Amino acid sequence: MWQSIIHYGLHFSLPLLVAILFYRSQWKKAFLIMIAMMVVDIDHLLADPIFDPGRCSVGFHFLHTYWAIGVYFICAFIKPLRLFSLGLLLHMVADFTDCWMMGTW
Repeated sequence: MWQSIIHYGLHFSLPLLVAILFYRSQWKKAFLIMIAMMVVDIDHLLADPIFDPGRCSVGFHFLHTYWAIGVYFICAFIKPLRLFSLGLLLHMVADFTDCWMMGTW
């Protein structure tokens, strides 16, 4: 239970923190763009079972692979893609944290 609270809390608090600290004048827009990157979890629909509470998403789902994370990192250096990339990278940080708490990483 507490792991889920931390996991989902990070999915929202990390983008909010980054938006407020680095995009103060447009923090709402930055926050919404980064939150919208939760769409990356669409790859969970390809898994069987779709939801497994004991499975580490990172390295398992297609859009959560290390190759994909590398692409997200590179895109962080391309200004028009930066917020999208940051949203994806922060999502991966939250998922890494979940894997760490489960002891699967």
